[in-house]
Amino acid sequence: MIGRIVEIADDRRHLFAHRGFMVVRDTQGERKELGQVPLDDIAAVIANAHGLSYTNNLLVALAQRGAPFVLCAANHNPVGMLWPIDGNYEQSRRIEAQLTAKRPIHKQLWASIVRSKLEQQAAVLEVVGEPPMPLLSLARKVKSGDPENLEAQGARRYWSLLFGTGFRRDQGAGGLNSLLNYGYTILRSATARAVVGAGLHPSIGVFHSNAGNPMRLVDDLIEPFRPLVDIKVWLLQQGGESEITPDTKRALVHTLYDDMLTDTGVTPVSVCMQRVATSLAQVYLGERSRLDLPLPGLPLSLAASLVDKDG
Repeated sequence: MIGRIVEIADDRRHLFAHRGFMVVRDTQGERKELGQVPLDDIAAVIANAHGLSYTNNLLVALAQRGAPFVLCAANHNPVGMLWPIDGNYEQSRRIEAQLTAKRPIHKQLWASIVRSKLEQQAAVLEVVGEPPMPLLSLARKVKSGDPENLEAQGARRYWSLLFGTGFRRDQGAGGLNSLLNYGYTILRSATARAVVGAGLHPSIGVFHSNAGNPMRLVDDLIEPFRPLVDIKVWLLQQGGESEITPDTKRALVHTLYDDMLTDTGVTPVSVCMQRVATSLAQVYLGERSRLDLPLPGLPLSLAASLVDKDG
Protein backbone atom coordinates (compact mmCIF):
# COMPACT_ATOMS: atom_id res chain seq x y z
CA MET A 1 0.00 0.00 0.00
CA ILE A 2 1.21 3.53 -0.79
CA GLY A 3 1.28 5.60 2.39
CA ARG A 4 -0.46 8.91 2.84
CA ILE A 5 1.30 12.27 3.06
CA VAL A 6 -0.42 14.17 5.88
CA GLU A 7 0.06 17.94 5.93
CA ILE A 8 -0.85 20.09 8.90
CA ALA A 9 -1.25 23.56 7.41
CA ASP A 10 -3.60 25.27 9.88
CA ASP A 11 -2.48 27.02 13.05
CA ARG A 12 -3.51 26.10 16.59
CA ARG A 13 -3.40 22.33 16.16
CA HIS A 14 -2.28 19.64 18.61
CA LEU A 15 -1.16 16.22 17.34
CA PHE A 16 -0.93 13.08 19.42
CA ALA A 17 -1.03 9.30 19.11
CA HIS A 18 -3.97 7.31 20.45
CA ARG A 19 -4.76 3.63 19.93
CA GLY A 20 -2.92 3.35 16.63
CA PHE A 21 -4.07 6.68 15.20
CA MET A 22 -2.60 10.14 14.81
CA VAL A 23 -5.24 12.47 16.21
CA VAL A 24 -5.53 16.17 15.31
CA ARG A 25 -7.23 18.44 17.84
CA ASP A 26 -8.04 22.15 17.87
CA THR A 27 -6.23 23.98 20.69
CA GLN A 28 -8.83 26.72 21.12
CA GLY A 29 -12.41 26.85 22.30
CA GLU A 30 -13.83 23.40 22.97
CA ARG A 31 -10.62 21.71 21.75
CA LYS A 32 -12.59 19.60 19.33
CA GLU A 33 -11.09 16.59 17.60
CA LEU A 34 -10.69 17.48 13.92
CA GLY A 35 -9.67 14.13 12.52
CA GLN A 36 -7.51 11.04 12.85
CA VAL A 37 -5.36 8.94 10.54
CA PRO A 38 -4.14 5.35 11.11
CA LEU A 39 -0.44 5.54 11.96
CA ASP A 40 0.28 2.55 9.72
CA ASP A 41 -1.14 4.44 6.72
CA ILE A 42 1.14 7.48 7.09
CA ALA A 43 4.13 7.88 4.76
CA ALA A 44 5.13 11.30 6.14
CA VAL A 45 3.79 14.20 8.17
CA ILE A 46 4.45 17.73 6.89
CA ALA A 47 4.29 20.33 9.67
CA ASN A 48 3.62 23.42 7.58
CA ALA A 49 2.01 25.84 10.05
CA HIS A 50 2.81 27.92 13.12
CA GLY A 51 1.45 27.23 16.57
CA LEU A 52 1.58 23.44 16.29
CA SER A 53 2.19 21.16 19.25
CA TYR A 54 2.75 17.42 19.26
CA THR A 55 3.59 14.71 21.74
CA ASN A 56 6.77 12.73 22.00
CA ASN A 57 4.68 9.55 21.79
CA LEU A 58 3.49 10.57 18.33
CA LEU A 59 7.02 11.26 17.08
CA VAL A 60 8.19 7.90 18.44
CA ALA A 61 5.27 6.08 16.79
CA LEU A 62 6.01 7.72 13.42
CA ALA A 63 9.74 6.95 13.68
CA GLN A 64 9.00 3.32 14.49
CA ARG A 65 7.04 3.12 11.24
CA GLY A 66 9.71 4.86 9.16
CA ALA A 67 7.52 7.92 8.56
CA PRO A 68 9.48 11.21 8.52
CA PHE A 69 8.16 14.24 10.42
CA VAL A 70 9.05 17.32 8.34
CA LEU A 71 9.27 20.87 9.70
CA CYS A 72 8.71 23.63 7.13
CA ALA A 73 9.57 27.32 7.07
CA ALA A 74 7.29 30.07 5.78
CA ASN A 75 8.52 29.54 2.21
CA HIS A 76 7.44 25.85 2.37
CA ASN A 77 11.04 24.64 2.35
CA PRO A 78 11.90 21.89 4.85
CA VAL A 79 14.20 23.11 7.62
CA GLY A 80 14.23 19.97 9.73
CA MET A 81 13.24 16.33 9.58
CA LEU A 82 12.93 13.57 12.14
CA TRP A 83 13.68 10.10 10.81
CA PRO A 84 14.25 6.72 12.48
CA ILE A 85 17.72 5.39 13.29
CA ASP A 86 16.63 1.77 12.86
CA GLY A 87 14.86 1.33 9.56
CA ASN A 88 16.02 -1.99 8.16
CA TYR A 89 17.17 -5.32 9.57
CA GLU A 90 20.28 -5.15 7.34
CA GLN A 91 20.96 -1.52 8.20
CA SER A 92 24.38 -1.98 9.82
CA ARG A 93 25.74 -4.01 6.90
CA ARG A 94 24.39 -1.59 4.33
CA ILE A 95 25.62 1.54 6.11
CA GLU A 96 29.08 -0.03 6.44
CA ALA A 97 29.08 -0.70 2.68
CA GLN A 98 27.85 2.85 2.10
CA LEU A 99 30.70 4.28 4.20
CA THR A 100 33.39 2.22 2.49
CA ALA A 101 32.23 2.71 -1.11
CA LYS A 102 35.10 3.97 -3.30
CA ARG A 103 35.08 7.31 -5.05
CA PRO A 104 34.85 5.81 -8.59
CA ILE A 105 31.57 4.12 -7.60
CA HIS A 106 30.18 7.41 -6.34
CA LYS A 107 31.25 9.20 -9.52
CA GLN A 108 29.57 6.59 -11.70
CA LEU A 109 26.41 6.71 -9.61
CA TRP A 110 26.26 10.50 -9.79
CA ALA A 111 26.68 10.43 -13.57
CA SER A 112 23.71 8.09 -13.89
CA ILE A 113 21.60 10.33 -11.63
CA VAL A 114 22.48 13.48 -13.60
CA ARG A 115 21.81 11.71 -16.89
CA SER A 116 18.42 10.55 -15.67
CA LYS A 117 17.49 14.03 -14.45
CA LEU A 118 18.44 15.64 -17.78
CA GLU A 119 16.44 13.02 -19.69
CA GLN A 120 13.40 13.62 -17.48
CA GLN A 121 13.74 17.37 -17.98
CA ALA A 122 13.93 16.81 -21.75
CA ALA A 123 10.72 14.75 -21.56
CA VAL A 124 9.00 17.62 -19.75
CA LEU A 125 10.11 20.12 -22.37
CA GLU A 126 8.88 17.90 -25.18
CA VAL A 127 5.35 17.60 -23.79
CA VAL A 128 5.03 21.36 -23.19
CA GLY A 129 6.04 22.07 -26.78
CA GLU A 130 9.63 23.17 -26.22
CA PRO A 131 12.71 21.61 -27.87
CA PRO A 132 14.08 18.70 -25.81
CA MET A 133 17.33 18.37 -27.74
CA PRO A 134 19.39 20.86 -25.68
CA LEU A 135 18.86 18.68 -22.60
CA LEU A 136 19.17 15.36 -24.43
CA SER A 137 22.44 16.52 -25.95
CA LEU A 138 23.80 17.33 -22.50
CA ALA A 139 22.59 13.98 -21.13
CA ARG A 140 24.63 12.13 -23.75
CA LYS A 141 27.78 14.02 -22.73
CA VAL A 142 27.64 13.30 -18.99
CA LYS A 143 30.86 11.68 -17.81
CA SER A 144 31.73 9.97 -14.55
CA GLY A 145 31.28 12.47 -11.72
CA ASP A 146 29.85 15.11 -14.11
CA PRO A 147 33.12 17.12 -14.08
CA GLU A 148 31.72 19.70 -16.53
CA ASN A 149 28.71 20.30 -14.26
CA LEU A 150 26.27 19.58 -17.07
CA GLU A 151 23.50 19.38 -14.48
CA ALA A 152 23.84 23.12 -13.81
CA GLN A 153 24.19 23.91 -17.53
CA GLY A 154 20.99 21.99 -18.15
CA ALA A 155 19.16 23.82 -15.37
CA ARG A 156 19.89 27.22 -16.91
CA ARG A 157 18.46 26.15 -20.27
CA TYR A 158 15.60 24.18 -18.75
CA TRP A 159 14.07 26.89 -16.57
CA SER A 160 14.06 29.50 -19.32
CA LEU A 161 12.43 27.08 -21.76
CA LEU A 162 9.85 25.84 -19.27
CA PHE A 163 8.75 29.06 -17.57
CA GLY A 164 10.18 31.78 -19.82
CA THR A 165 13.37 33.80 -19.87
CA GLY A 166 12.18 36.01 -17.00
CA PHE A 167 11.92 33.12 -14.55
CA ARG A 168 14.64 32.58 -11.96
CA ARG A 169 14.70 29.62 -9.60
CA ASP A 170 14.83 31.21 -6.15
CA GLN A 171 13.99 29.19 -3.04
CA GLY A 172 13.15 32.36 -1.11
CA ALA A 173 10.71 33.77 -3.68
CA GLY A 174 6.96 33.38 -3.89
CA GLY A 175 4.71 32.55 -6.82
CA LEU A 176 5.83 29.61 -8.93
CA ASN A 177 8.92 29.24 -6.76
CA SER A 178 6.75 28.61 -3.70
CA LEU A 179 4.86 25.92 -5.61
CA LEU A 180 8.14 24.29 -6.59
CA ASN A 181 9.35 24.51 -2.97
CA TYR A 182 6.23 22.78 -1.71
CA GLY A 183 6.36 20.05 -4.35
CA TYR A 184 10.02 19.36 -3.66
CA THR A 185 9.27 19.16 0.08
CA ILE A 186 6.79 16.39 -0.65
CA LEU A 187 9.36 14.55 -2.81
CA ARG A 188 12.08 15.04 -0.22
CA SER A 189 10.05 13.51 2.59
CA ALA A 190 9.15 10.50 0.45
CA THR A 191 12.78 10.08 -0.64
CA ALA A 192 13.94 10.24 2.99
CA ARG A 193 11.53 7.46 3.88
CA ALA A 194 12.80 5.37 0.95
CA VAL A 195 16.44 5.90 1.98
CA VAL A 196 15.85 4.88 5.59
CA GLY A 197 13.67 1.97 4.50
CA ALA A 198 16.52 0.72 2.32
CA GLY A 199 18.82 0.61 5.36
CA LEU A 200 20.98 3.54 4.23
CA HIS A 201 21.99 6.65 6.15
CA PRO A 202 20.58 9.89 4.67
CA SER A 203 23.62 12.02 5.57
CA ILE A 204 26.15 9.95 3.57
CA GLY A 205 25.79 11.34 0.07
CA VAL A 206 26.77 10.18 -3.38
CA PHE A 207 27.62 13.71 -4.58
CA HIS A 208 26.25 16.34 -2.20
CA SER A 209 28.89 17.03 0.46
CA ASN A 210 27.74 20.11 2.37
CA ALA A 211 28.72 19.39 5.97
CA GLY A 212 25.69 21.31 7.22
CA ASN A 213 23.21 19.17 5.28
CA PRO A 214 22.09 16.02 7.13
CA MET A 215 20.07 14.91 4.08
CA ARG A 216 22.82 14.69 1.49
CA LEU A 217 21.84 11.28 0.12
CA VAL A 218 18.18 12.31 -0.03
CA ASP A 219 19.15 15.36 -2.07
CA ASP A 220 21.14 13.14 -4.42
CA LEU A 221 18.40 10.61 -5.09
CA ILE A 222 15.60 13.15 -5.43
CA GLU A 223 17.13 14.72 -8.55
CA PRO A 224 15.55 12.52 -11.29
CA PHE A 225 12.11 13.06 -9.70
CA ARG A 226 12.16 16.86 -9.52
CA PRO A 227 10.91 17.28 -13.14
CA LEU A 228 7.64 15.59 -12.11
CA VAL A 229 6.95 18.51 -9.79
CA ASP A 230 8.07 20.95 -12.48
CA ILE A 231 5.52 19.69 -15.01
CA LYS A 232 2.81 19.69 -12.34
CA VAL A 233 3.61 23.34 -11.53
CA TRP A 234 3.56 24.15 -15.26
CA LEU A 235 0.10 22.60 -15.54
CA LEU A 236 -1.09 24.60 -12.53
CA GLN A 237 0.25 27.77 -14.13
CA GLN A 238 -1.58 26.98 -17.35
CA GLY A 239 -4.74 26.73 -15.27
CA GLY A 240 -4.18 30.18 -13.80
CA GLU A 241 -2.65 29.03 -10.50
CA SER A 242 0.56 30.58 -9.25
CA GLU A 243 0.30 30.53 -5.45
CA ILE A 244 0.05 28.00 -2.64
CA THR A 245 -3.60 27.13 -1.96
CA PRO A 246 -5.32 24.01 -0.61
CA ASP A 247 -6.07 22.93 -4.19
CA THR A 248 -2.52 23.40 -5.47
CA LYS A 249 -1.17 21.57 -2.42
CA ARG A 250 -3.41 18.60 -3.14
CA ALA A 251 -2.27 18.56 -6.77
CA LEU A 252 1.39 18.57 -5.75
CA VAL A 253 0.95 15.88 -3.08
CA HIS A 254 -0.66 13.69 -5.74
CA THR A 255 2.67 13.67 -7.61
CA LEU A 256 3.72 10.74 -5.41
CA TYR A 257 0.86 8.67 -6.76
CA ASP A 258 1.45 9.47 -10.44
CA ASP A 259 2.81 6.64 -12.57
CA MET A 260 6.34 6.58 -13.97
CA LEU A 261 7.69 4.46 -16.78
CA THR A 262 10.05 1.65 -15.71
CA ASP A 263 11.63 -1.45 -17.21
CA THR A 264 8.77 -3.51 -15.76
CA GLY A 265 5.87 -1.21 -16.72
CA VAL A 266 4.25 1.77 -15.01
CA THR A 267 4.94 2.23 -11.30
CA PRO A 268 3.85 4.93 -8.79
CA VAL A 269 6.47 7.59 -8.12
CA SER A 270 6.80 6.69 -4.42
CA VAL A 271 7.49 3.06 -5.33
CA CYS A 272 10.08 4.15 -7.90
CA MET A 273 11.83 6.07 -5.13
CA GLN A 274 11.93 2.94 -2.99
CA ARG A 275 13.37 0.95 -5.89
CA VAL A 276 16.11 3.53 -6.50
CA ALA A 277 17.12 3.56 -2.82
CA THR A 278 17.08 -0.23 -2.57
CA SER A 279 19.12 -0.58 -5.75
CA LEU A 280 21.70 1.86 -4.34
CA ALA A 281 22.13 -0.35 -1.29
CA GLN A 282 22.58 -3.32 -3.61
CA VAL A 283 25.23 -1.45 -5.62
CA TYR A 284 27.13 -0.71 -2.41
CA LEU A 285 26.96 -4.39 -1.46
CA GLY A 286 28.18 -5.49 -4.91
CA GLU A 287 24.87 -7.20 -5.71
CA ARG A 288 24.16 -5.12 -8.82
CA SER A 289 26.02 -2.70 -11.05
CA ARG A 290 23.59 0.17 -11.61
CA LEU A 291 20.68 2.06 -10.09
CA ASP A 292 17.10 1.04 -10.83
CA LEU A 293 16.17 4.45 -12.24
CA PRO A 294 12.83 5.13 -13.96
CA LEU A 295 12.72 5.54 -17.72
CA PRO A 296 12.33 9.07 -19.12
CA GLY A 297 8.76 9.98 -20.00
CA LEU A 298 5.67 11.76 -18.77
CA PRO A 299 3.55 10.06 -16.07
CA LEU A 300 0.33 8.73 -17.58
CA SER A 301 -1.94 10.84 -15.38
CA LEU A 302 -0.14 14.01 -16.47
CA ALA A 303 -0.39 12.98 -20.11
CA ALA A 304 -4.13 12.66 -19.64
CA SER A 305 -4.21 16.13 -18.09
CA LEU A 306 -2.46 17.58 -21.13
CA VAL A 307 -4.88 15.85 -23.49
CA ASP A 308 -7.83 17.26 -21.53
CA LYS A 309 -6.27 20.72 -21.56
CA ASP A 310 -5.74 20.65 -25.31
CA GLY A 311 -9.30 19.50 -25.80
